[in-house]
Amino acid sequence: MVVMIQTLHKLPRKTKQALMLFYDVVAIIGSIFAAFSIRLGYFYYPEDGMLLLLMAAAPILALSIFSLVGLYHDVIRYMGFKSLLRIAQAVSLYAILWGLIGFMLPIEDFPRSVVLINWLLVIIVIVGSRLFVRWLLSEVNVNNNVLIYGAGAAGRQLSNALIESNESKPVAFIDDANEIYRHSINGLTVYSPNDLEDLIERKNIKEVLLAIPSISRTRRNEIINYLAPYPVIVRTLPGVSALAQGKVRVNDLLEIDITDLLGRESVKPNTTLLKINISNKVVLVTGAGGSIGSELCRQIVFLKPKKIVLYDISESSLYIIEQELLNIAIPNVEVNPIIGSVLDKDRMEVVCKYYEVQTIYHSAAYKHVPLVELNPTQGVLNNSIGTMMASKAAISANVETFVLISTDKAVRPTSVMGASKRIAELVLQALAKQSKNTCFTMVRFGNVLDTSGSVIPLFKKQIKDGGPITVTHSDVMRYFMTIPEAVELVIQAGAMAEGGDVFVLDMGKPVLIYDLAVKMIKLSGLQILDENNPNGDIEIKYTGLRPGEKLYEELLVDGNFDLTENKLIIRAKEEMISWDKLEPVLTEIGEAAFNSDTDKLYKLLSQLVPGYTLTTND
Repeated sequence: MVVMIQTLHKLPRKTKQALMLFYDVVAIIGSIFAAFSIRLGYFYYPEDGMLLLLMAAAPILALSIFSLVGLYHDVIRYMGFKSLLRIAQAVSLYAILWGLIGFMLPIEDFPRSVVLINWLLVIIVIVGSRLFVRWLLSEVNVNNNVLIYGAGAAGRQLSNALIESNESKPVAFIDDANEIYRHSINGLTVYSPNDLEDLIERKNIKEVLLAIPSISRTRRNEIINYLAPYPVIVRTLPGVSALAQGKVRVNDLLEIDITDLLGRESVKPNTTLLKINISNKVVLVTGAGGSIGSELCRQIVFLKPKKIVLYDISESSLYIIEQELLNIAIPNVEVNPIIGSVLDKDRMEVVCKYYEVQTIYHSAAYKHVPLVELNPTQGVLNNSIGTMMASKAAISANVETFVLISTDKAVRPTSVMGASKRIAELVLQALAKQSKNTCFTMVRFGNVLDTSGSVIPLFKKQIKDGGPITVTHSDVMRYFMTIPEAVELVIQAGAMAEGGDVFVLDMGKPVLIYDLAVKMIKLSGLQILDENNPNGDIEIKYTGLRPGEKLYEELLVDGNFDLTENKLIIRAKEEMISWDKLEPVLTEIGEAAFNSDTDKLYKLLSQLVPGYTLTTND
């Protein structure tokens, strides 16, 4: 039966229409014979030639009307209420015209009730056949049974969308509200979360769709953790704004956002702080095409600067972010893409003076720890010397505010990348004491989700490829934050700067990378492959810590800090080095890096950055 229906489903459109026409002809003639037999109480076969002619003409009349109203252009598996109403209207018109013709012809003993009975029978056989075929197609083609978690407005709208799409088959609702337990909504029974295990097994559930867009992130985390042990894929619905705009479609169902597993409740931004260094000002972003830099640019344009200058050494990255900002088309915001290196002080200074830059967000840096470990001279040149050059250019051009994007890896670093970023911080702290016109500040935070080189997209790809997932160490843990939230806090922190500030973002609790891998496997509907489960899907392999990596990161050097008006931003109290003492060492570092003298470079890094462990890479 299944094979036959699938074969029919694959037939050409013209063939399917021909089969529908043939069925309708047989059904209409059969309905007329049945109408007479029901009316007269016995099987009736007409002997009147005129009546036989009328019966033969019936399918011609009906099919002509059906064709005119477009019944044979409908795709049966997507038929809805409007299509069925159109069928009823077409059948009614046919029955009326056929009855009028019958009364006008010289036919003896033509019962009037036959017209009504015929009308009812044709509606039943035509509408019923469409509904039956639609049901068969949905049962055969949809083998993805899903549960909808949330029986509210979003859940009901989602169930309608799924039924219409025939891509997934909703079999039940799960909801926390006891008052609707065992009630029926859209033909689906509402169950308690306690019934979840039984439902998954009994109804062969493949996915759980979260249709609760308005709940808090904390509550969402609780639900996700509750679902994690079960072998189902978890997907979520877009937010309330998308629902309100009628944008909910089956394609809008997203794989569970990994930020829900890591984050906490977001804090509403201080709009005043967001605008201070940006609105109606000229803003320059270095590394504008990078993950952090591009998000900075997106948020900056919505804060309506006078101009935004996109500064990047990568032509392709610069082009992509320029086109994106131009497509956003914020009125009266001028977008200026500039190719250049932060190591080129003269270029930076000319650009800042030409555009009369007032605020710089310095995100240009090499951030991938293992790569910088293999290319130490370039990492130090770009991250440390490049920051010094950009800072001096800002002072020469009388830039008002200079904000450095730093990293938790600068705290007691074990990598060249971390040490190079700590030196960048020391540069700004020292220059803040020297400069009278430019306010220097820096914002330090941990890993950001979905940036280039982040573990999240790597794990997603490894799961998609069938594994294994590679984890460096069973005890390695990291702080995580979303790119938009990190950038939002960076902008606010920069607005609170007094000069030389080291702002640190509260990243919440550090996450064990192994736990993250386990959750991503389970929420993909798969199982871990290990000794305890040899029939699992995805294996987790340990590859060992890479050069320069630590088991865990820190956010504060000395542990002393002050709170700010935003509870996710703290002001660290850390020792600094005066410019008089720092500048000679920076000169030596620059020379060692330019001359590729790595042995001398490592020694200078160890001398300048307390806690830096001397590396042996060449």
